[in-house]
Amino acid sequence: MPKRPKKSRPEDVNAALARRKGPVSRFVAHHYRHFNAAALLDAAKAYEAHLAKGGKMLVTLAGAMSTAELGLSLAEMIRQDKVHAIVCTGANLEEDVFNLVAHDHYERVPHYRTLSSADEQALLDRHMNRVTDTCIPEMEAMRRIEGAVLDEWVAADRAGERYFPHEFFYRVLRSGKLRKHYQIDPKNSWLLAACEKDLPVIVPGWEDATLGNMFAGHVIAGDVKNVHTVRTGIEYMTWLAEWYTKTAKKLRDGNGSIGFFQIGGGIAGDFPICVVPMLHQDLQRTGVPLWGYFCQISDSTTSYGSYSGAVPNEKITWGKLGVDTPKYIIESDATIVAPLVFAWVLGL
Repeated sequence: MPKRPKKSRPEDVNAALARRKGPVSRFVAHHYRHFNAAALLDAAKAYEAHLAKGGKMLVTLAGAMSTAELGLSLAEMIRQDKVHAIVCTGANLEEDVFNLVAHDHYERVPHYRTLSSADEQALLDRHMNRVTDTCIPEMEAMRRIEGAVLDEWVAADRAGERYFPHEFFYRVLRSGKLRKHYQIDPKNSWLLAACEKDLPVIVPGWEDATLGNMFAGHVIAGDVKNVHTVRTGIEYMTWLAEWYTKTAKKLRDGNGSIGFFQIGGGIAGDFPICVVPMLHQDLQRTGVPLWGYFCQISDSTTSYGSYSGAVPNEKITWGKLGVDTPKYIIESDATIVAPLVFAWVLGL
């Protein structure tokens, strides 16, 4: 009786894949075998496979990923064409640049869980705005960037021109006016990498970020006359709809698709994923394909009415994902997970 072929064990398959990669990937392949660890590796392998088929990847950033210095890994993903568009909150847009120019003035507060109300007031009195265990210095970061961006707002306003929030940042970065203030290696700034690639960046809900508040203040003060000098919300969605339609059509000719890699939840994830059902249901463009890959890194409790905690299959009912779309959810801390996924894709 012929012997059955020996079934390959998952760990052996993963070890073989990692053999061509660096030590981080080999570590992940050896140790990440079950539960969320296995989900991380499965999602990373599928991300790589998606790109190998000629697909593009849109990455979304919620939370405080820029203050967590995700640029250390994300910037290289952008440079190596592993990321093709980014959707982020206004906070992530600006905080990458805050870190770029004021890193040495930041303070870590590792004992943040035991801070008293008086301790928090003392930080405020020193103009140190806390994000979990990290304090952003107002004067060296926020006010310095306000001055640089305000020049661009006023110039555009006087010329009757209008730009998106990320375009104003691109203009500031390309002007070189901040270069003398850089306090980190510029290769670790994801927005600088995106600027150099002229990467599409979509920033829904920009108005609630620090620079959004500052812009509102300058409109009220009369420094900027036209509140529409900064393009926002609906215009971002119309731009994204056009980009998605054109990009998907080009990829379909080569059998590729657009993937969706979601870090956290909130508006950064909710806003862009809805472009597909909007195209299908509101514009009746039924020929536009669904997202071709989906992964979310989330520490939200699964469901109980939480959109960020909804399992990926729920998105099928909303016309966002298909039955056969590769779907992954990694229930963990994105500051731990995302760099490891990126390391695998980069072959580190």
